[in-house]
Amino acid sequence: KYAIAELRRIIRALAAEGYTVFRSGGALGFDTIAALVVLDLRDELGIELEVYIPCRDQEKMWTEKEKQYYKYIVSAADRTYCLSEYYTSSCMHARNRRMVDGSDCCVAFCKKNSGGTAYTVAYALKNDVRLINIADKLR
Repeated sequence: KYAIAELRRIIRALAAEGYTVFRSGGALGFDTIAALVVLDLRDELGIELEVYIPCRDQEKMWTEKEKQYYKYIVSAADRTYCLSEYYTSSCMHARNRRMVDGSDCCVAFCKKNSGGTAYTVAYALKNDVRLINIADKLR
C-alpha cells in the first residue's frame, strides 16, 4: 500500500514537472502496478502510457487473472511496442534498454543488486537518466 501511495505521489510530482509520457515493461509486479496507476491518473494529469513488450507470448505462462490485467493494460495504453515475435535470451534486456533510451527519468522499485530491475537501474544511471527508486524511499 505504501509503495502504491508513493508511486502515485511521484507520478503526480513528475507530471507537475512537465513529464507527460510514462513507460512500462508489461511485466508482472511493479510494471503492472505502475501501468495501472498511470492509467488511473491519465485523464486527470494529461499523461500517456507506453508499454514495451519484450515478446508477443510474454504472458503465456501467467495465471488467468495476470493475463486479464496484462490485456487491459496493453489495450488501454496510448502506444505499445513489441520487440520480438517470440521469447529470446536477449528480448527482456532489449525491452529494458528501449524503455530507458530517450527517457529523462526512471522510476523503479529495486531492492537487490541482481536481476532485470537492477540491470535496468544500472543502465539508466550509466546513461545519466534520473533515477527515483521507490524501494529506497520506503526503507
